[in-house]
Amino acid sequence: MARMKFLCDVERCIECNGCVTACKNENEVPWGVNRRRVVTINDGIVGAEKSISVACMHCSDAPCMAVCPVDCFYRTDEGVVLHDKDLCIGCGYCFYACPFGAPQFPQAGAFGLRGKMDKCTFCAGGPEKDLSKEEWQKYGSNRLAQGKLPACAEMCSTKALLGGDGDVIADIYRQRVFKRGKGSEVWGWGTAYGKPDQPRAPAAGAKS
Repeated sequence: MARMKFLCDVERCIECNGCVTACKNENEVPWGVNRRRVVTINDGIVGAEKSISVACMHCSDAPCMAVCPVDCFYRTDEGVVLHDKDLCIGCGYCFYACPFGAPQFPQAGAFGLRGKMDKCTFCAGGPEKDLSKEEWQKYGSNRLAQGKLPACAEMCSTKALLGGDGDVIADIYRQRVFKRGKGSEVWGWGTAYGKPDQPRAPAAGAKS
């Protein structure tokens, strides 16, 4: 069974926000809720600026599931993390636990934004019957039941955002990395922490 995952290739993302628009249009996401957003790192710094499309990553060990006091989260056979809005009490624990800021709360109240939580569903709907009116009203489009991929990934003009079987996505990204000439260094020490511009000069009197 395939395990569905997202991956955003920062070398290809051009911050067009096409994925954000596609998500909102496909699922008719209410105003103020962003199931997907584009984040820019090192904004304005020439050569260091990178953009990445962020949403629920459908974690294998999802922290939102661990902290939910009413167990409204569940995982499908394909690894997609979904939730039951009929069980959600809007406590916000999942929002604080999620490192990606995926849970969204559309209703404004006396104590901030609350209400039934909403998040990316990987275009897989919810617990209601597939492609039913009830499912559409609560969770939006169920493209997976139609044999399609999430709208955000399909609409990405540069194919920076990949969505689908995790093994297939990993193979696609691996091929891109090798073509770029990075090889094993893509996840290496030099990539994570950078490399010194020049080697450190030896101390005075030290043997070369």
